[in-house]
Amino acid sequence: MVAGILRLTLRIEAAHSLKEKRMVVRSVVERVRARFNAAAAEVEDNDTWNLATIGIACLSNDRAHAEAQLQAIASAITSWRLDAELLETETEIITI
Repeated sequence: MVAGILRLTLRIEAAHSLKEKRMVVRSVVERVRARFNAAAAEVEDNDTWNLATIGIACLSNDRAHAEAQLQAIASAITSWRLDAELLETETEIITI
């Protein structure tokens, strides 16, 4: 079994409050869950109104499939018209 983990850091300049930030984060998390059937949640920067770190995880039986899935998720998030700028992506593949 292979676990793929993707960590995204977003700058949300349009957000001027935690409520506005949560709207953007919720949108990303729900779209990832629905479209890719992957686990997603905000994992850091919970109290910072203009930064969000989102963790995404997927399981597979093939390393190449997990890598491709995470790459597709990162590409999709980049292509979505969000009120956020993608600052950093970090990928980790763990073989269990």
